[in-house]
Amino acid sequence: MSEKNCPSFRDNTSVCGTTGFNQTPGGKHNTACGTCVDCDKIYDSVKDKDCLEDLKVFLTECGQDIIDRATNIRCKGAEVLWTHITVDTVPFNKGYYSVYVRFYFKLHFEACVPGGKSQEFCGIAVYDKKCVLFGSEGNISIFTSEQYCNDFCSSIGDIPCDYKTNMPKVVVEVAPPICLAVKLVEKQYKFGCCCCTCDQIPEHVCRTCGGNMTEDFGVKCLYVSLGLFSVIRIERPVALVLSASEFCIPEKESTVCSDSSDPCALFKKMNFPTDDFFPPSPSCCN
Repeated sequence: MSEKNCPSFRDNTSVCGTTGFNQTPGGKHNTACGTCVDCDKIYDSVKDKDCLEDLKVFLTECGQDIIDRATNIRCKGAEVLWTHITVDTVPFNKGYYSVYVRFYFKLHFEACVPGGKSQEFCGIAVYDKKCVLFGSEGNISIFTSEQYCNDFCSSIGDIPCDYKTNMPKVVVEVAPPICLAVKLVEKQYKFGCCCCTCDQIPEHVCRTCGGNMTEDFGVKCLYVSLGLFSVIRIERPVALVLSASEFCIPEKESTVCSDSSDPCALFKKMNFPTDDFFPPSPSCCN
């Protein structure tokens, strides 16, 4: 059996083995080769189910006026508006990094006010999370043609945007928070937890609620308890060799309606939405 000559790994192209030609069931002859790909390898990750109790909600002047007059408040929804991620090395532990994540939550409320009316408003809650992850070591600088900018790059004007250090990359995945409880407390009592002040909330976060947050007036404070599911992982760019035999050519053909002027012909091809009329039961009841 003859062997196919392929470039070696040092050529930075494809890497082929010496197994020769392999015949597929369809009669084609493929060469067992390897392809170099650049990807992000996950070195460490954690998943958490956190109950965030009694987070202080920052409000605008309009929102503060509403809660001061409200007799009852309910949370209509919550979302993670933005996260700020900081990565630092752990002293005397090579390859380990402290990951600090600050979550900014946007909360939507509905309040009952005197007169039998209801008013809607929104607020911002903040939570800090810390974890230690293994991200291996690296002491190089990376330069690419792809534009790359971060907070450090934008603040230093003489550093080009295609430069970054070899610090590992942190990825935070989070599900929509679940609002568990809402509490109204007089300002004179010390209650709940807060990791920052209203002037430390970024301006672009405050704008989503219609203005700057304030703590200068009002008699009540609003607190929420949230349930949060999150996954935090630490990654580094690596070059891997993947076995490949041939190019991936799509076999599916696009279908075009033969008579676009006849909408009923297209409608007849649609399946009947049975599940919409008869919602499926749990598997234990089938």
